[in-house]
Amino acid sequence: MVLFLNMDIAMTKTHFDTKQTETVTRAHLSEAVYGRVGLSRADSAEMVETVLGEISDAIVRGEIVKLSSFGSFMVRMKGERVGRNPKTGIEVPITPRRVMVFKPSNILKSRINGGDAANLVD
Repeated sequence: MVLFLNMDIAMTKTHFDTKQTETVTRAHLSEAVYGRVGLSRADSAEMVETVLGEISDAIVRGEIVKLSSFGSFMVRMKGERVGRNPKTGIEVPITPRRVMVFKPSNILKSRINGGDAANLVD
């Protein structure tokens, strides 16, 4: 099962010249829903929690979460490998594990780089 959602909320501001970033929180998302959709603040917060919960549950189950015009979240299995302690240089085995990865859509990549994303298809 692939979960599709359409995300059209640009929330973060990055100032590359000063290296400052603003963190987007659940409260920011709730306020954006409140301002754009017109639900009450409580209903907006509940909607954000529901969406994030659905996304989290799908990722935990190993499903791909694809957000149109934004990107895809998926779980990948990393095999066992040998790592090195950077302080001591001693080799240490790293156990196999599941990791979540994010692949941005071409539209998001274009927006990040200041391009016109209007003609791109996800």
